[in-house]
Amino acid sequence: MHSFIKKPLVLGAGLCLSLSSLFGASELETIMKERNLSEKDILAAAKTYQPSGRKDEYIVFSSGGQSGQVIVYGVPSMRIYKYIGVFTPEPWQGYGYDNESKAVLKGGAIRGKDITWGDTHHPNFTEKNGEYVGDYLFINDKANPRTAVINLHDFETTQIVVNPIMKSEHGGSFVTPNTEYVIEASQYAAPLDNNYHPIEEYESVYRGAITFWKFDYPKGKIDEKASFSLELPPYMQDLSDAGKGESMGWAFTNSFNSEMYTGGIEKGLPPFEAGMSRNDTDYMHMYNWQILEKLAKDPKNYKVINNHRVIPISVAVANNALFLVPEPKSPHGVDVSPDGRYIIVGGKLDTHASVYDFRKMKALIDKKEFAGKDPFGIPILDMQKSLHGQVELGLGPLHNSFDAKDGVVYTSLYVDSQIVKWDYKKLKTLDRVNVHYNIGHLDTMEGKSAKPVGKYALALDKLSIDRFNPVGPLHPQNHQLIDITGAKMELIYDMPIPLGEPHDVISIAASKLKPAMTYKMGTNSRTGEQSVGMTLAGQERIERDGKNVTVYATLVRSHINPEHIEVNKDDNVTIYLTNLERAQDETHGFAIDLYNVHASIEPGKTASVNFKADMEGVFPYYCTEFCSALHLEMMGYLYVKDPKKKY
Repeated sequence: MHSFIKKPLVLGAGLCLSLSSLFGASELETIMKERNLSEKDILAAAKTYQPSGRKDEYIVFSSGGQSGQVIVYGVPSMRIYKYIGVFTPEPWQGYGYDNESKAVLKGGAIRGKDITWGDTHHPNFTEKNGEYVGDYLFINDKANPRTAVINLHDFETTQIVVNPIMKSEHGGSFVTPNTEYVIEASQYAAPLDNNYHPIEEYESVYRGAITFWKFDYPKGKIDEKASFSLELPPYMQDLSDAGKGESMGWAFTNSFNSEMYTGGIEKGLPPFEAGMSRNDTDYMHMYNWQILEKLAKDPKNYKVINNHRVIPISVAVANNALFLVPEPKSPHGVDVSPDGRYIIVGGKLDTHASVYDFRKMKALIDKKEFAGKDPFGIPILDMQKSLHGQVELGLGPLHNSFDAKDGVVYTSLYVDSQIVKWDYKKLKTLDRVNVHYNIGHLDTMEGKSAKPVGKYALALDKLSIDRFNPVGPLHPQNHQLIDITGAKMELIYDMPIPLGEPHDVISIAASKLKPAMTYKMGTNSRTGEQSVGMTLAGQERIERDGKNVTVYATLVRSHINPEHIEVNKDDNVTIYLTNLERAQDETHGFAIDLYNVHASIEPGKTASVNFKADMEGVFPYYCTEFCSALHLEMMGYLYVKDPKKKY
């Protein structure tokens, strides 16, 4: 039945092996029969299996959706390595529990209100010449317009910035080719100020915007004071991409609701989705950030809203920095080709992908040849004169990712539940593969950089339905791995994602990541600098200043020093914890029972916790990370006594 096992099988590394010599023909046949496996299944397993100790070739960073986190996994193994706490507390790593990470989360407070959840959507790496650099990762929060910076030297979130003028966003975090700026585009139009405005003022007051977050590369931080925004019409902006190569200096953001419809289903009016999709076309925004950058330096060119510089539409138009290009209705994806010449747009309600030619668009701008202006005075380019062409791909084309092969791109089809491979230069389809089901974003290895690798594709499927064991009404999403090296695409792995609704992923060669294995002794991991609470062996102590008690503690296999801490009820207690280990992976945790206190302290790191000792009694504290044979003995006692009582 399975005659292939007696023939050589060529595996991914080019090594010719005989399965019969490895396993024995009868043993392999038995396994295949018992598990109902086909020859294709065995080949897929061989392509993804990583023997113990074998490392993955690519590392993938996925948004964690409503978890507010980032998920890290490997390709081709599809093994999940880590969750990175970003907008949401994450207990294992002590994120949101120690003082240092609390300070990062505090940076994401909005108008004095702490926000402890987020909806992460679009991760992006730092770039140089349009190529991915594994130094920092950016991720946006759709629910609360914020952008975070993750330091890939230790995979920790080090900064959260709040957009000062947007009330919602979706089009972040997109990076200019040398990481000059991180681009964030608003989603649902709203007043840019923080005042009340009735919906009747929609066209006059409600606005969209693009924010250009200036990134200080040496510091690894967004410089909020050097950042600025561009005012846009209330067209519900969506995703963005920065130009590169010949389109360097430009960026592109699509939109929906050129109708500027404002809903009213409760009043008997058509619902939003009907009113927002009446027009045959919406608008792609085309803007020159290099011109805008110069305009933002002169006060006559901007207005200040919530202490933030905003360039008005009229100023951008007067300086040839903002244009509109019609695109198919309700578009979602906009992706610039590796050489920067072509911009590919997929419309959710169209069967075509539209390929725009930047050269044609720039020529129309240079000749001032416009099809008209929108109600806000923005010049509109003629759609047909801007197009390289259109290709009918199927129902619901959304997002695109590129191959190393010239002209080859992969597009997700949401309605058809497929990925289609096609040539955007020759305008012809090449192949398609079914996915399960309703794919949103997709990625090929480094597929949106100036030098895409291809090799594998990842399908981010919204529905999994019958793919996995049932776990209740809330199903996991399905990330599927597809081999794209051959003439035909082959689906080779299904991976359930049990954390939020991941929206987008970005991949990088593992060789480009150089994370530290330990910290320099006494490091505050959120700042990268030496902690004020660094404590070396022999420096452990307890200091009291009135009702403020400061403990300088160390952790090393297998004890916490000091082992006894005595305070008075209602004292304000701060404990600095330094991990003295120099061996990698010897992390220690710290928890005080009943006090909701936890920290994760990796080798060399200093973290601190603060709490009010408002409960009388005796409270054990211990190391939460199983670190040695005497892990259970790595503990101590916190004594909280009431100074008003006699014992």
